[in-house]
Amino acid sequence: MIKAKVVGAGGYGGVGITELLLRHPSARLACLVDVADVGLPLSALYPHLAGFCDMTISAPDSAEAQAAADVVFFSTPDGVGMQLAEAELKKGARVIDYSGDFRFNDADTYAEYARRIDRDPVHKSPHLLPQSVYGLAELHRAEIGRDQRLVGNPGCFAVSCLLGLAPAVRHGLVDLESLICDCKTGVSGAGKKPAPSFHYPARYDHMNAYRLAGHQHVMEVERELGLLAGEAVRVTFTAQVVPTCRGILSCLYGTLREGLGPAKVMEAYREFYRGSPFVRLYDRTATIGTVHVRGTNYGNLIVDVDERTNRLRVISHIDNLMKGQAGNALQNMNLLFGRPETEGLDRAGQYP
Repeated sequence: MIKAKVVGAGGYGGVGITELLLRHPSARLACLVDVADVGLPLSALYPHLAGFCDMTISAPDSAEAQAAADVVFFSTPDGVGMQLAEAELKKGARVIDYSGDFRFNDADTYAEYARRIDRDPVHKSPHLLPQSVYGLAELHRAEIGRDQRLVGNPGCFAVSCLLGLAPAVRHGLVDLESLICDCKTGVSGAGKKPAPSFHYPARYDHMNAYRLAGHQHVMEVERELGLLAGEAVRVTFTAQVVPTCRGILSCLYGTLREGLGPAKVMEAYREFYRGSPFVRLYDRTATIGTVHVRGTNYGNLIVDVDERTNRLRVISHIDNLMKGQAGNALQNMNLLFGRPETEGLDRAGQYP
């Protein structure tokens, strides 16, 4: 059995991976760690887990938290994983970090990312950056294997955009200067910590765009699309919050190259995602939305061509707390340990 430690267990990402590990046939929870609510059972914070996970939360400096595990999930804010990951790696663990600490492979790129979120641009463990892999299996499946030790889980917006645009860029379907990402997320993307702008009266019946000066996930999108294209890629990206709990809907656009119609575009997408069990493709007739991926690790893509304007239009749906976070992290764990990619994740969501 894979012994799993969850650091930051009390947050949405922590409880999300805990829920998944409880159902995983090849893994067991070894320890739950957090700086808050120490000594409380997780089920006291999340009553739906009563009888399923009554394990108490351990302090980071406790003997339980310091014990070795096979895999450590850092469901923590930026800046935590970079300080603690090396100790876990030295104990023999594989590390999957939810933050931006290990999404980039050099200190200069990390510094630019950190500046976008007003953090110290100096990485605390720069020697680990070349060892990390960007943890989106649909793009880096071959690299996330038994020999890999450190994975930077992607940002949720980045997952939704990359799933939708990667095939078009890889197959040269679109003008690279025309890419637009129009993205809407539920409020849970802001995490568990209360803030005035996410207070119920401030959020109910209200939608707004934010970080127009430069969202941090744009760096991931442009870097990964650039690797696929073999040249620099820039996108116009707009993030918006809508009054729902969970889910991301990204409307993605690009001007098509001449001579490409709906059939050729769909063929390219099917080819790209052959062997990717968590991507489902639909045409313009599909009546789907974010509710159809809720609670799942699936990305549902409507692939369409607006023939009047000669533009590709992809509507990408993910659950921001699953494919955008905990579900994707478990998918990475499966690959790291040579387990079937879908193990513990091959289930339908709930409807309505």
